[in-house]
Amino acid sequence: MSFNCSEYLALAKQLAGKALMSASEEARLRSAISRGYYAAFILARNYLRDRQGITIPVQQTHQFVINQFRHSSDLLKQKIGKDLSRLRFNRNQADYDDNIDNLPAITTRMLKLAEQVMSNLEKLASVEKR
Repeated sequence: MSFNCSEYLALAKQLAGKALMSASEEARLRSAISRGYYAAFILARNYLRDRQGITIPVQQTHQFVINQFRHSSDLLKQKIGKDLSRLRFNRNQADYDDNIDNLPAITTRMLKLAEQVMSNLEKLASVEKR
């Protein structure tokens, strides 16, 4: 069955406390993948901007941030870039694909991966403070 995108509005209303009925499980899982990606992405972007002094372009921002990490000589940064790329791929699926097989398992993996990216960014920041 194809995903009904109007479920996102139901979820948005639920999150805002204005829901007449509960959002579907699928809408919640898709939104969780998307929000998990953005949590990790924004921290990565801010790390580059605030700690590395890198100017972030307005166009193709997501790919730019991912590439900055992926093409680093630092292995931890490379891992962050690879993980961000995987998160972005799954976020795009959650946002745009009508059908996603095994959505609950993918959501669990992506949230763990987002946490790992955020933890690795904290490690980078703490190493730089020394």
